Amino acid sequence: MKAKLLTLTRSVWFVGGIGIILGALVILSIRFITYHPEEEIHYHANFAVFVNGQREQFKGMQFYEETAAATCSLEHVESPMERAHMHGDINDVVHVEDHLVTWGNFFQNLGWGLGNDYLKTTDSIYIVDDQNKLTFMLNGKVVTDAANLIIKDEDRLLVSYGNNSDSELKKQSDSILDTAHKYDIESDPASCSGSHKPSTNSDKLKHLF
Repeated sequence: MKAKLLTLTRSVWFVGGIGIILGALVILSIRFITYHPEEEIHYHANFAVFVNGQREQFKGMQFYEETAAATCSLEHVESPMERAHMHGDINDVVHVEDHLVTWGNFFQNLGWGLGNDYLKTTDSIYIVDDQNKLTFMLNGKVVTDAANLIIKDEDRLLVSYGNNSDSELKKQSDSILDTAHKYDIESDPASCSGSHKPSTNSDKLKHLF
């Protein structure tokens, strides 16, 4: 009787062990087949800043990230500047290369400050008062708290300070070029866009564990 019980116990453990092994193989097979490498984040948006009717030109290398600073590692986003910046003296295109980047983050990288009632440039501070207002228009619509809005692909943001009429604000907003999509689909020499190689079996095996 004890011998039969021992044999039965061994059989149960054997079947159970086989089941565990088969289950693990199924899970690993699924991970192997469905493996997809992490995609690089890089998209673009357009913007413009007007102060008392004059458009800011952002002249000076301090406003632009050098092309040589870009790397082709998925872990390359190490500094705030790398998360959102401009390149090559193109003063109306934002390059976004990380998750959850806000317009406030971008303006901080320029050395500016942005709030609901003030605009700080590199050498001046403009405060909302009885004569002047600070207006934000995102994709043609007036918004508030623009600093905390996440920059989305192909967004168009107007930041305008001064005593402007609605028609003047609309004219300023309409003057923002819609070029973000062009930059999305073009190869960017300052990024790794299009540089990802197809995943190899070695990559997939590393992903299993």
